[in-house]
Amino acid sequence: MAEAADFQGMTPSPARRWLRRTGALLAGAPLLAGLLQLPAAPSAQAAGQDSAQAASGSRTVSVSLDTLTPSVPTDGDTVTVSGTVTNNGKQTVSDAHVDVRVGSVLTTRSAIDTAAERTGYIPGTDGSEIGGEYVEEFAKLTPGVAEHFSISVPVDKLDLGEDGVYPLSVSLSGQTAAQPWEQVLGIQRTFLPWQPDEADTRTKTTVLWPLISTVHMTAETGSNEQQTPVFLNDDLAKEISPGGRLDQLLSLGKNLDVTWVIDPDLLASVDAMTRSYRVRGAGDTTTAGTHQAVAKQWLAELQKAVADKEVVALPFADPDLASLAHNGTSVTGSLSHLKAASDVVANTVEPILHVTPTTDFAWPVEGAVDPSIVKVATSAGADKVIARSDSLVETGGLSYTPSAARPIGGGTTAVVADARLSTAFQGDLTKATDSTLAVQQFLAQSLTLNLQTDNQRSIVVAPQRMPTASQARVMAEALTALQGGNWSQSQGLTAAAKAKPDPGATTKIPSASKYPSSLRKKELPRSAFEQIANTQDKLDNFQVILTDESRVVTPFGRALNREMSTSWRGRATEASTFRQEVETYLDTLTGQVKLIDKSDTKLSGRSATIPVTVQNNLVQGADHLVLRLTSTNPTRLKIGGNAYDEQPIAVSGGHSQTVKFTTSANVNGQTTVVAQLYTEDGQEYGSPVTFDVKVTEITATVMLVIGGGVLLLVLAGFRMYTQRKRAAAREDEENGPDESGEAGEATDGPENPEGPEHHLKEESGTRSGAEDPEQPSDPTPDTAAESTDPSGTGERVDR
Repeated sequence: MAEAADFQGMTPSPARRWLRRTGALLAGAPLLAGLLQLPAAPSAQAAGQDSAQAASGSRTVSVSLDTLTPSVPTDGDTVTVSGTVTNNGKQTVSDAHVDVRVGSVLTTRSAIDTAAERTGYIPGTDGSEIGGEYVEEFAKLTPGVAEHFSISVPVDKLDLGEDGVYPLSVSLSGQTAAQPWEQVLGIQRTFLPWQPDEADTRTKTTVLWPLISTVHMTAETGSNEQQTPVFLNDDLAKEISPGGRLDQLLSLGKNLDVTWVIDPDLLASVDAMTRSYRVRGAGDTTTAGTHQAVAKQWLAELQKAVADKEVVALPFADPDLASLAHNGTSVTGSLSHLKAASDVVANTVEPILHVTPTTDFAWPVEGAVDPSIVKVATSAGADKVIARSDSLVETGGLSYTPSAARPIGGGTTAVVADARLSTAFQGDLTKATDSTLAVQQFLAQSLTLNLQTDNQRSIVVAPQRMPTASQARVMAEALTALQGGNWSQSQGLTAAAKAKPDPGATTKIPSASKYPSSLRKKELPRSAFEQIANTQDKLDNFQVILTDESRVVTPFGRALNREMSTSWRGRATEASTFRQEVETYLDTLTGQVKLIDKSDTKLSGRSATIPVTVQNNLVQGADHLVLRLTSTNPTRLKIGGNAYDEQPIAVSGGHSQTVKFTTSANVNGQTTVVAQLYTEDGQEYGSPVTFDVKVTEITATVMLVIGGGVLLLVLAGFRMYTQRKRAAAREDEENGPDESGEAGEATDGPENPEGPEHHLKEESGTRSGAEDPEQPSDPTPDTAAESTDPSGTGERVDR
């Protein structure tokens, strides 16, 4: 009123100005006093503090976002978010309410990454509250108590504009006694993909659905005709039983448009379970397997699931290509195992699944590649390598994610999976809030990728090799939403590999120095490949003597493939134990064909035979063996006229065979003899048997004396014979002719009924029987063919 009373264009007088100011001061004094007694208002706090200070209390309450439906809304939908809020502080939160916030559209994939990493509330960035009736209130939140919330908001209330990804947050606001003003005390953010209409260009998306497990079968088989297999444990039965990991992967995957990636070893193991099998128990015991029905059911369901789908088969047992490239190529024969693992695929997969698999893909661990890995991966016939974009990093400055296929030279194609999409389902996804965030982030990345350019591209998603059951469920939920969306269409892996590559995409394989050290630490060491090579040498030496080598070569060949499995990563102790058990079991089998130990032997003669026994405790025959007997002192004792002699050996299963070697002694004394089995190609087989042969032949002087004595006996006998004959002649002359007057021979009288020649023979025979000593080299019985005992001490040998 004072100002109104002033004339326009005139300055108030100094007195009036003084009176006006004094009045205003007196009138505002009570209001100022009241303001000084109140705490600072939130608006003043926001104006006076930076964003970090404003967010200082935004983690007092934890907000769990358990569901968001639908994951990909469209026009007319209602978005429902539900979860729990828990007061983690020490003071009660009053006047609490849960709100939904929507921020500005995110236009890049890196912006999604940044938003996903934020934790606390940032004013402005997280958008404003929807408010109104779309709020859930709580009078108070008691410390440590979780409260459930559920809010449904029509899409048209979310103020979504252009197509794209919007950050959607659920926040809890309230106040405490220490800070009695409203503030955000907790927040959880996620993403809302918005593509209500069909995209002009859809991304062709390939998703790999892996059926891979750890090693379950040993090299051991039964001695029966069916060769009953032995399993390490019964874990595979748990995986394929209802609710098990592999059972859920199968149940979820059959409803999705995916490319199945299968390890043939898994199929072979489950197929073996459909028949008689055994499971290792405590010590050396085994028990009969009882899950044949479960195995048959799982295989039957898998056959139906893949009947009209693309099946990519990895080499048998999914060999660790990176370990082989970095630590195995310098060990002779290592690459041959990869070739064998690749060759056996077709004969394993097709008879079981009744589909023809694709076998020209190699999949290194986590898609990490370097030149040596690519070289090894393609050495067994694969001409496509599944890599990942965090290994084959783009360097061309493209403004969009290029197609997966990249020609990398030598007729090889790198199929580069998208790293963000491929790693979206790692970690612990058992909690609902974690699984919900994983699904929404996967969909957000996929939609943003599609919006990068109008060029149609082929994108590959290669998740972890062995997803857990919870990870598989989350993957299936995300893929179901993706395949029902408006920006993606499904495509097989082979088609993705054949797609026209982007000319600006990188095709240079990173150097070995860029290979992640975290992956290198988990590789199989060189010593593992050396042990595999040693076991293979033993197997090669063993199989040549067998009449049915397939009974040994097949189970051990597959066991050697399993020793190189990728599934051993991070399980070094278990891997070493498995390799040792395979080698030990092979040693046990080879030891079933052996020489029976011999004790020292006496040779009582200038020439004699020495028996050596070979025993075969296998169920099949052993052939193509050579037994060599060697004298360590051929001057004293010769075998077959030389330093050694050899004889071929063939022994039926469960039998023994004894062979005899002719020996000749030149000098008395003791000589060491070595018996050793060899394969026909000259390789030693088994351990040698060493024994001593003692020559006990009488001396030459004694032989001369005995020879002289025998000669004297002969001469004496001849003299007696001539004397008797002369006496008989004289008697005939004295008697004259008989009554007939004809001269004739005298008839033997009763005193000598058989005549003098017979008498001489009888006398000579009597002496011979009484006086002739035992001949020095009379034969003794052979060692029994079936005997497993060593020959007795002082054994005499046959001539």
